[in-house]
Amino acid sequence: MISGISQLIEELAAIEHARWAHWQRYVHSSCERQPDGSLIIPKELVRRWELQIETGYSDLSPEEKASDREQVMKYLPLIERWISSRDKAR
Repeated sequence: MISGISQLIEELAAIEHARWAHWQRYVHSSCERQPDGSLIIPKELVRRWELQIETGYSDLSPEEKASDREQVMKYLPLIERWISSRDKAR
């Protein structure tokens, strides 16, 4: 059985995988599928995403920051539960 920090890491990794899979579904749905199965990303999305890659969080638009905060909120309940259980164990 996994316990302590290892359990927290596993649960956070599961959230991260779900977040990544959601993003990949979006990316794939935004692309043009080729007969060989490869995908072509529209140039507008390439430009947008490359700009976001190069932009620090503090310089993102309010909408982009809100999107990042929305993703963080998926982790927060698990982290709060872990901290609370550690406090109770003391």
